[in-house]
Amino acid sequence: MSKNLLLIFLLFSLGRYSFGQKKNNDFNYSIKKIDSKIKIDGKSDDKAWEDCQVATDFYMVLPMDTSMAKVKTDVKFCYDDKNLYVLFINYNYYKGSNMVESMKRDWSFGKNDNDLLFIDTFNDLTTGFSFGSNARGGQWDGLMSGGSSINLSWDNKWQSEVSFDENQWTWEAAIPFKTLRYKENSSVWGINFSRLDLKTTEKSSWTPIPRQFPTASLAFTGNLVWDTPPPAPGANISIIPFITTGVKKNHQAMTDAKGEFGAGFDAKFGLTSSLNLDLTVLPDFSQVEVDVQQTNLDRFELFFPERRQFFIENGDIFNNFGSSSLRPFFSRRVGLDAPIYYGSKISGKLNNNWRVGAMNMLTGKNSDGQAGSNYSVLSLQRRIFKRSYLGGIYVDRETTLKKNLDSTNTLADYNRTFGLEYYLASADNKWLGKAFAFKTFSPELKGQNNVASINIARTVKKYIVSFTGESVDMDVKANEVGFVRRNNYIHLRPEASYLFFPKGGKILSHGPSVMFSNYFSQDKFDRNENTNVLFYKFGLRTQAAFTVWTATDFVKLTGLFDPTGYVKEYLDKGQVHRWKSWGTMFSSKPQSLFTYGFETRFGGYYADGKRLRLDAEVAYRFQPYVSIALKSNFNKLTFFEDNRLTEALKNTTHNLWLLGPRLDVTLSNKVFFTNFMQYNNQTNNFNINTRFQWRYSPASDLYLVYTDNYFADTFAPKNRAIVLKFTYWWNV
Repeated sequence: MSKNLLLIFLLFSLGRYSFGQKKNNDFNYSIKKIDSKIKIDGKSDDKAWEDCQVATDFYMVLPMDTSMAKVKTDVKFCYDDKNLYVLFINYNYYKGSNMVESMKRDWSFGKNDNDLLFIDTFNDLTTGFSFGSNARGGQWDGLMSGGSSINLSWDNKWQSEVSFDENQWTWEAAIPFKTLRYKENSSVWGINFSRLDLKTTEKSSWTPIPRQFPTASLAFTGNLVWDTPPPAPGANISIIPFITTGVKKNHQAMTDAKGEFGAGFDAKFGLTSSLNLDLTVLPDFSQVEVDVQQTNLDRFELFFPERRQFFIENGDIFNNFGSSSLRPFFSRRVGLDAPIYYGSKISGKLNNNWRVGAMNMLTGKNSDGQAGSNYSVLSLQRRIFKRSYLGGIYVDRETTLKKNLDSTNTLADYNRTFGLEYYLASADNKWLGKAFAFKTFSPELKGQNNVASINIARTVKKYIVSFTGESVDMDVKANEVGFVRRNNYIHLRPEASYLFFPKGGKILSHGPSVMFSNYFSQDKFDRNENTNVLFYKFGLRTQAAFTVWTATDFVKLTGLFDPTGYVKEYLDKGQVHRWKSWGTMFSSKPQSLFTYGFETRFGGYYADGKRLRLDAEVAYRFQPYVSIALKSNFNKLTFFEDNRLTEALKNTTHNLWLLGPRLDVTLSNKVFFTNFMQYNNQTNNFNINTRFQWRYSPASDLYLVYTDNYFADTFAPKNRAIVLKFTYWWNV
């Protein structure tokens, strides 16, 4: 306990680096109100643009951050009573068509010539909004948190258009004030503009940003200075009704096809300009893309991100508490196998220093007929220093029917969690860290049920060093509402990397990285897992990258484990396994119409077995309308005569395939077609997901979704469904 307190004190001591003036505080853009209309057509000929300040002379961020940008970019910004307007004029350094993967929304950043706008409405260098476009009008929008993270699952109402010729391309956008959250009567926001030009492999920014940080880093924003405070959004009420209809058939259960009809709505109420109330009634998530499957040869649960809109806005205040492997609340647990009847959420800023989130959800019976649950979450953050904060969270899941009234209910009557955390971010972004602890409560918990973790990282141009320490008690039970991969351990993981920058030549940078990961049982503090990895990475000036690595592994099993992940033949608890392995990673330059990448792994495995892993991805684009990609993952597991194996596993070979071809067709930046197939013989499933989307009005859509599942070994059908969904965004 004293060691944890010492590390937490270290983080607080580093907090003094959070003080000081904003790094790029001398970069100011004076925004003025216009009195003439702007037509959003991707052209710069409206009279209103003539008197706007021009943000120009961008700084190069990549491949190097030591000069001004080669490609010229001009940006203008203005507003009226309803909208913010932005204009990017992107001049081409080399003539010819721009690089565009497709016109789909929220495109892949590194595969498109693009513009991005970052708005820090509270000027807190931590939260904000990002809007952007690629060179053929594909839109990008996301919520920003943690100083640079962008959640692209967020979707809201705004509009933009692009025009282009061989000399330049122009992006013009209108962003309603009702789409944003900000403090009334504020006079300064944080702002930055970023451009990626793949023909020159150059990423540039209006303000200077060290190359080790993304241009999305809010620590390096300039100032958007208002001539008068931005207008209040007024009665900010949005109603988003939806209607669904479809047909489902379960071949496994041998039931008849069943027609279904559903209706519900989402609603948004602006309680203040920075605090929002979200409601949802009978939500339907049929339009959400299916999860990308993963071959699981790990001993613990895999993590899948949240994609549902209701949970996205200000979702970081709930879901980002903790770390990627230790979360007291994980919204994917809500409605995972049960209908959601309703949900309500209040989230946003109370003032410059306080941020709050409160959520309540009610679910019905799951597919096994067990009672539903009521979920409540309360989270609070208090900013300290310049960019750091203290946070607290309370999570409660209550069954709607107690066990003494329903003997079939296997869930505990309740599961509750309380946690505290401290997030550190220095003003120059070079120090980042987090310390947190949470405790779970349940009728079945009688022993220790505490979780604690600390992480600290120092990032500069040539090196990165970090340390992570975690402690999880034996009896922690958080996975009814949170995400905890394993119990009864102490985890220590130091990491370090260094980069060399040659002068000239094809190699832009190269250097080693090392990582030492050690798990100890908490009750006896004996080592039960160790992984040591040495990497060496080469970054080319074309943006291609190659990495080679070698690793040693030690595992003392803490429970039964099936090393194949599917045959249900288990290695015994307490067995010790050691092996060595090595591998490579490569990704090609993104400028080509044909792109490819691969990962390899060669070496040992459990019970002195052998494992070969080959991952590959190839893609071709008929830009900007069609993109074809194929991802494949192959694992070959070979076992020999080993006394630790069951007889059924001895002298066997197991070939695990995961194939995922994908076709994206974008007829415009409003009409999208996606066909995604996944073949996974480890889970014995072949899935087809076909989705058509027509965005007939900003944030209003018509979806047609077809989903089909088959057994991978026989291709006999499991279940299939076709759903038609209509949504409309109505601002009251």
